[in-house]
Amino acid sequence: MDLVSAIKTFVKVAQCGSFSAAAQALNRTQPAVSRQVSALESHLDMRLLNRSTSQVALTEEGLMLLPLATELLSCAESLLEATRHRNQEAVGHVRLAAPAPFGLHLSTHLGRLLSQHPGLSVELLIQEQSPDLIGDGIDIEVRAGVVSDSDLIARCVGSTSGLLVAAPAYLARMGAPTSLEELGRHECITHRRGGYDSTWWFMTEQGPLAVPIHARLQANNAEAVHRAVLNGFGIAMLSHLTAGPDIGSGRLVQLLPEYPARRFPIHVVYHARQHVPKRIRTVVDFVIGLLGDDPAMAVDDWLLS
Repeated sequence: MDLVSAIKTFVKVAQCGSFSAAAQALNRTQPAVSRQVSALESHLDMRLLNRSTSQVALTEEGLMLLPLATELLSCAESLLEATRHRNQEAVGHVRLAAPAPFGLHLSTHLGRLLSQHPGLSVELLIQEQSPDLIGDGIDIEVRAGVVSDSDLIARCVGSTSGLLVAAPAYLARMGAPTSLEELGRHECITHRRGGYDSTWWFMTEQGPLAVPIHARLQANNAEAVHRAVLNGFGIAMLSHLTAGPDIGSGRLVQLLPEYPARRFPIHVVYHARQHVPKRIRTVVDFVIGLLGDDPAMAVDDWLLS
């Protein structure tokens, strides 16, 4: 039984004074109205109306229930109106998680999104490990790598790889490697989350190549690796989002560009549900548009196969 619909029918019968008048007002048949009120009485285990051939009258229980039922219907209508408003406008709070390079990139652009949607607020969480979306209360995640959870919607926005870089001070002291094999003789700085503990992967004409490295400094935070390489400690593999501006300014030098690092797909991930709130859809579309417009993240053919 649709309880709200049954209560609405009861209130209309009480207001109209008869089943026939209520049926006309509700654009339904009189037997259907009568059956729904009877079902409500059975559900509540109380008689709400005294019936006669021409009219109905509220019982004592009906008189008690009528104002409560009227208030309930008003609250239900307010709820529906608020829901309609939220589905028409991006209103509410969104928790967005991303690895450091993507999170820092997003942080410089989210102000534009918020200025367009005054009722929206975003909490940006910079996380090195992929979160438990449900357990951690995350609405949206930018995730590197393959997404295998069928309970999540994963929209691929492109792919990314690291850039091999070092500071001019390090190169002046140690020289620049001229081949992948020479990397094993250099000081390297690795980001543990990226899987670069003792091996870096590169793409060659023969396919993926694993290159052993000597990592005297490891960090579980991408920005820590970034600062260490800027200070001339060694060679690092940084996201193009992090390294790009420093290469452009001369603070970092890209090494062995003829050997690109292995690429990983980037997904925008969120909960699979029948009705995705407008606030979630708005942020998802913004993130996809922002990252998808980056030519360095162009989707490779293998990601679409």
